[in-house]
Amino acid sequence: MRSNSSTIRTHRAVATLAALLAGALALTACSSSDDKKDNGDKSSGATAPGSTLTLPKLNGTSLEVAAVWTGTEQQNFKKVLAEFEKRTGAKVTFVPAQDPIINFLGSKIAGGQPPDVALLPQPGAIKQAVDKKWAKPLGAEALKELQKNYSQGWQDIGKVDGKQYGVYYKAANKSLIWYNAKAFENAGAKEPKTWQELLTAAQAVYDSGVTPFSVGGADGWTLTDWFENIYLSQAGPEKYDQLAQHKIKWTDPSVKEALTTLAQVWGKKDYVAGGADGALQTEFPASVTQTFTGGDQPKAAMVFEGDFAQVNIGDTKAKVGTDAKVFPFPAVGSAAPVVSGGDAAVILKDSKAAQALATFLASPDAATIQARLGGYLSPNKNVPDSAYPNKVQQTIAKALIASGDGFRFDMSDQAPQAFGGTPGKGEWKDLQDFLKNPKAVAGTQAKLEKDAAAAYGNGS
Repeated sequence: MRSNSSTIRTHRAVATLAALLAGALALTACSSSDDKKDNGDKSSGATAPGSTLTLPKLNGTSLEVAAVWTGTEQQNFKKVLAEFEKRTGAKVTFVPAQDPIINFLGSKIAGGQPPDVALLPQPGAIKQAVDKKWAKPLGAEALKELQKNYSQGWQDIGKVDGKQYGVYYKAANKSLIWYNAKAFENAGAKEPKTWQELLTAAQAVYDSGVTPFSVGGADGWTLTDWFENIYLSQAGPEKYDQLAQHKIKWTDPSVKEALTTLAQVWGKKDYVAGGADGALQTEFPASVTQTFTGGDQPKAAMVFEGDFAQVNIGDTKAKVGTDAKVFPFPAVGSAAPVVSGGDAAVILKDSKAAQALATFLASPDAATIQARLGGYLSPNKNVPDSAYPNKVQQTIAKALIASGDGFRFDMSDQAPQAFGGTPGKGEWKDLQDFLKNPKAVAGTQAKLEKDAAAAYGNGS
């Protein structure tokens, strides 16, 4: 979920995101027609019907692929791997990994049993894998597929020192707020476009007897996402890049301003479901489901997070597009933020089969299979919109592709994992403490800077 990308965030991209989303939010979720040919080719080493991708014959070859995905997400990815098996004759085993995945891979490699390919959820993790000499560069075929299907920004965040190691197979649009349509309707609340309008909507919801926000504070990454959207919109893209690379300190006035803004939600009495203590015991899936259960009296009216929240909404009776609607994270500064995340396939054991799998994952063929299954977003610009199962998801996908290089990658995912990606430590823990005590702005800044300096290995 992070990067050292030099992408430029443009007002055009932000306007496109807002316009596209606005057009979709009133639409009822509906199934897309299955008008695309089935790319499943039963023969090995052939080009599938309707596809330009040719894969080698790999009969008798075995591969292991590691990722932290569980549940439906894991099952859906296994269907993609099954298609690769059909086309090549290779046997692919999915290896469930634990977070942080770099630690999991370290123990596997120390034991002499690294998986062939791993899906890494942070550019910081890709850099660590390269620095440790675990990762292998992509070969010519994978590079060709990547360059054909991805914007430069998505290519760049898979690079380390100018060399391509990662294929961003999965993306996330992390600048969305999902809301309970009935709760908004009962409160007379409107979809906000600015931070002030969001606070106005929250007050209207509160006055109607429903808690405004659900926060999955047990998972520190949800809290970093809150901060990043506010910071990007308020401080701007240049400052965002500087803070992401620790070129400015967390004691910078821009961080103070963002934390102070964040406290307008986190620090407002009864604005967060369960209060701070309740939020800190609420994991992300529950933060979503409690927003869309309970009829006219849900535990909260809104939950902030990415497009992937649809998977959890699917565990309730709420329908995306009617009961569960979404709006872009409001503009805190001059423009709304566009923050993205994602998971990249990285080769750990170089072989013809591993390179073929990376090539397949860089193709629209692989992404289209998982797009149809829902709860998934691809940065691959050649995946047809019709592959996504409902109008809202199609629109979110269009918005991501339309932003081109005009997005910013999740800041905490660009950081060393010790700071930006470890439960109970670094930024995750510091923001959990801030959720508990939102008045402690200066103290939180000091803790963030101390932890960042230690993880980045500098005091700058």
